[in-house]
Amino acid sequence: MEFEPAIVHASFEAVLDFFENQFQKRPTDLESVLFLIGVQELGQGHVHFTKEQKQDLMHIATCKVLSYSGFYELEGLDSEGWPHWNLVKPVPTLNLKEQDLLLKAHIVHYFESEIF
Repeated sequence: MEFEPAIVHASFEAVLDFFENQFQKRPTDLESVLFLIGVQELGQGHVHFTKEQKQDLMHIATCKVLSYSGFYELEGLDSEGWPHWNLVKPVPTLNLKEQDLLLKAHIVHYFESEIF
């Protein structure tokens, strides 16, 4: 997985371009992309989500993308079909810029391996 900032940011722009081309709307921030990945991973289609469920969807997405580096593993689904993840190893303490880069790199990997 690539962590060179210029490459990650360019690749992440390609992910945003994908959304714009597919849905005629470009996500405005990282949280929006995480929300959309969470919806995809939940697999229940477009339904109305509460604020708490939207936060849960972003958590699902974060766990999914960070699972590529072994930070999380899927425990299973609950009775309503929501995935639950276990922390396998601690995510390193990073400043905000480094956290952003880590998530973007993993999101790019998700799209390259699962979507594109």
